[in-house]
Amino acid sequence: IVALPARTGTPMSVLLTETEDGVTTVTLNRPEALNALSIELRTEIYETFTALRDDDATQVIVLTGAGRAFSAGLDLKELGVRGLSGGGKHTGATLMNAVTGTGKPLIGAINGFAITGGFELALMCDILIGCPKTQFADTHVRMGVVPGWGLSQRLAKLIGASRAKELSFTGNYLGAELAERWGLINRILPEDELVPHCQALAREMCSAVPETLAEVQRLINFGCDHTLAEGLVEEERASRAAEAPTADTLAERRFVVQARGRDQA
Repeated sequence: IVALPARTGTPMSVLLTETEDGVTTVTLNRPEALNALSIELRTEIYETFTALRDDDATQVIVLTGAGRAFSAGLDLKELGVRGLSGGGKHTGATLMNAVTGTGKPLIGAINGFAITGGFELALMCDILIGCPKTQFADTHVRMGVVPGWGLSQRLAKLIGASRAKELSFTGNYLGAELAERWGLINRILPEDELVPHCQALAREMCSAVPETLAEVQRLINFGCDHTLAEGLVEEERASRAAEAPTADTLAERRFVVQARGRDQA
């Protein structure tokens, strides 16, 4: 089992992590470059999320960016020198599989620009929360590059094909208010409240039964990739295969759920 220390990275590191109470906050840390996804940063993302998959101290992950951007996408200055073919080994499926393959909920705190590759990285999250400065754009068609990190598939499933085509065919920017209205982000919060809110939401998830949380996450993702009929069959199969709690355990959990309901009423 790989265990991450409570805090990793120095202020000069391109990626920072902090783990507290089961929640690991991962921060893209190239603010001067709008957190552009350089080879170094992509490598750090891959290695960090691969480690988080087996980190017992991490139950839920929050992903955000330092400064005024979540991520402006691939580092165009670097691409101007190396080209797409010199983009390192973590540029496609390996990076995407690492980020989406932890088996743990991933909340995206989208603190500013999420452009093209940064948009694709945001779409790898289970839940997206924004702030007034949040903006999305897909500029693949303007750069002459075909998406390779899932944007052409995930965006349409999240906001509908017509809206996804409008964004991807034009390369136009989508602001926070319209993104919320379209269902791309769940809510808009003041900038200084964004990450604390996402961390609080993550802590709520940490109070769930871990094995059940992971299985429900898997089932929802399965349903997004299959038909309703296939999803219902898989849910029934998973429900039958799961170990049922004892009567005493159910009674104990019922009191906790009822108390939480009263607190939130």
